[in-house]
Amino acid sequence: MLSSLEIRDILIIDRLALSFQPGLNVLTGETGAGKSILLDALGFVLGWRGRADLVRSGAAQGEVTAVFDLPGDHPALAVLDEAGIPPDDALILRRINTAEGRKTAYVNDRRSSGDVLRKLSAALVELHGQHDDRGLLNTGMHRALLDAYGGHSAETKAVAQAWRAWAEARNRLDAAQADLAQAVADEEFLRHAATEFAALQPEPGEDAVLDGKRRMMQSGARMREDVAKAHAALGGQGAEGMVSDAMRWLDSGADDALDAQLAGPRAALERALTELGEAEQGIAQLLDVIAVDPAELERVEERLFAIRALARKHGVAPDDLAAFGEGLDARLRAFESGAADIKALKTALVAAEADYDRVAARLTEARIAAATRLDAAMAAELAPLKMERAIFTTLVERDEPGAAGQDAVTFMVAPNPGAPAGALNRIASGGELSRFLLGLKVCLTGVDSGRTLIFDEIDRGVGGATADAVGRRLAALAGHGQVLVVTHSPQVAARGAHHWQVAKRVDDGQTLSAVTPLQGDGRVDEIARMLAGDTVTDEARSAARALLAG
Repeated sequence: MLSSLEIRDILIIDRLALSFQPGLNVLTGETGAGKSILLDALGFVLGWRGRADLVRSGAAQGEVTAVFDLPGDHPALAVLDEAGIPPDDALILRRINTAEGRKTAYVNDRRSSGDVLRKLSAALVELHGQHDDRGLLNTGMHRALLDAYGGHSAETKAVAQAWRAWAEARNRLDAAQADLAQAVADEEFLRHAATEFAALQPEPGEDAVLDGKRRMMQSGARMREDVAKAHAALGGQGAEGMVSDAMRWLDSGADDALDAQLAGPRAALERALTELGEAEQGIAQLLDVIAVDPAELERVEERLFAIRALARKHGVAPDDLAAFGEGLDARLRAFESGAADIKALKTALVAAEADYDRVAARLTEARIAAATRLDAAMAAELAPLKMERAIFTTLVERDEPGAAGQDAVTFMVAPNPGAPAGALNRIASGGELSRFLLGLKVCLTGVDSGRTLIFDEIDRGVGGATADAVGRRLAALAGHGQVLVVTHSPQVAARGAHHWQVAKRVDDGQTLSAVTPLQGDGRVDEIARMLAGDTVTDEARSAARALLAG
């Protein structure tokens, strides 16, 4: 509910603060007094597109603040959550427009965008007027309005799910057919490549393993020649033999007198022979370790080069060959089993289409039934609005299948017997259109509970008993929430629970607009003015009191 509206320096309003209430709020005043300015200001703070020259002449900037009281389950709270704006006790919208045209918006004191304002606006306010294309006159909304009226949420959800399943089945079939066509074109390549991969069977990481093994074997081949020379230098033909000869020569040439002096050298030579033997044994073992089989080296190199050649051929890294080969096998299997797979997918597509047709037909039946109920409800509403001869029809026609079903919905009217029916926004005249919109809104009240409904001179072109019927319908509609009405009709104004008068005044040569809450005699005088014109007579006041007495 809109609880307050504060306007500063907008058009011909310098300072204005209004407090609104639940129920029917009416604003009256002479033509040009500024009633439409209030709607312009409200539209500005809600992010609607409107006139650019909003700032009052001579002011640096204009500002509008609107405060809404929201129940805990109001749809606007979801908009706040999506925008990352924490909720508060009240929703406060503030928007500033400088004289240069720069606009700044705040939601609960958080800087916000016009897009967030417009999303909030859709949840907070609904405007109805003779040229309104936001709601009931927008034929694109008629299907959703009928579904809300009929309570078709379960049916529309089932249709949307079936549509997605049907679309997914089509996509799977299309993809399988495209894969099969590509596989047919690539059959010779696939079979040859699959044979190559089956013969080689590369594994992830094998390239690095083979490369390391090859390097080690090549290094071993180069090292073995030097190690063999070292082994020979230590053996019987080398150092070991020479040490042994030295010991033999010492033993053969020694006598008893020199034994004591030769004991140390003999012991050293014996130790040297022992160490040489251990060294020779270790080197012999090393020769066994680095022994290279030329055939094994050749085998490793051939496989390594084959893997790298296959990787270059297919433009992939050696480590990706295994996965690439699996992909080739999958494509080949798809080719070989493609016909059977496509047959199964076609069967699934037919089943998905049949399921969609079934739930869509059920939704169509529900819409036709709801349309019949809505037409009957509208007939009951149009009679008190002095349009008992008019015919309202909710047309449900076959449309292209989609996520919302296979129906197009249009609200049609035939204002007079024998006249051709047409779309609501094309056939009805101004006064008739106002009453059609009002009657339709009364029927659809439950659809939009929680919004503030604004009717901008929706009673234009009607008077007398018809205007009284309009006023009664607006009052009934306001019983479900909050309704704001800009009106020139005394019959409508008399039905208001709260009444404001909009009037012009001149201060220091400037024309300004003021809004005054009316009660008691002030309200009687305003309604009398609306009845009689500039000269308010006692008879007009008596008539006004009679209207207010209801």
